[in-house]
Amino acid sequence: MLGFELSRPDQATDGETVAVLLHGRGSHRGDLQALRPRLPEAWTLLTPEAPHPGHPWGYGPGWAWYRYEAQDRLDEETLQKSLAALDGFLAEMPHLVGFTPGRVVLGGFSQGGTTSMAYGFTRPAEVDLVLNFSGFLADVSLLDGTLGPEVPPVFWGHGLQDPNIPHDLARKGRARLAEHQVPHRTGDYGIGHWIDPAELDDALDFIRIFGDEG
Repeated sequence: MLGFELSRPDQATDGETVAVLLHGRGSHRGDLQALRPRLPEAWTLLTPEAPHPGHPWGYGPGWAWYRYEAQDRLDEETLQKSLAALDGFLAEMPHLVGFTPGRVVLGGFSQGGTTSMAYGFTRPAEVDLVLNFSGFLADVSLLDGTLGPEVPPVFWGHGLQDPNIPHDLARKGRARLAEHQVPHRTGDYGIGHWIDPAELDDALDFIRIFGDEG
């Protein structure tokens, strides 16, 4: 099973929200735990570590969810392996957190955002909402025929000056979501390749609105 870090309130009970956040390329399980202070106190935060070592692909000493190729293309087999690993991880989630989760929010930064969308669109019954911070919508065959109004709603935040995943890829991916009537909300920020505090606030507002509607 994937390694992970866990932050949960002392009095967590059945039915509470669990956020599962996936780190970016070359990072590690502890990275997005830095967001814990900005999340609602009642939430539990799980941050798993990707299954692929990043060093063989030139991604540094951390970990990766897939091997990147170019633009919005990636090695589909490496992504499939990560999605399968997430299947096992989420199946164990009640045991990991010590209670039966209510709403499950899956999200991530960069590669983690790309992977979160791929997981939510191919396994819509497993998550309630998806957060994509600076990822892209992968051009892979596994997403063929999966996009539609019945998939989990998506928040897509992106930096207008992002040098790693250019904003053009955000426009392209969002157009695909709109074309297939995927419920989503977008936010653009005058930043590079990171998560802005205002972006996280907008994502939490999105969860409140779409979560209540769901």
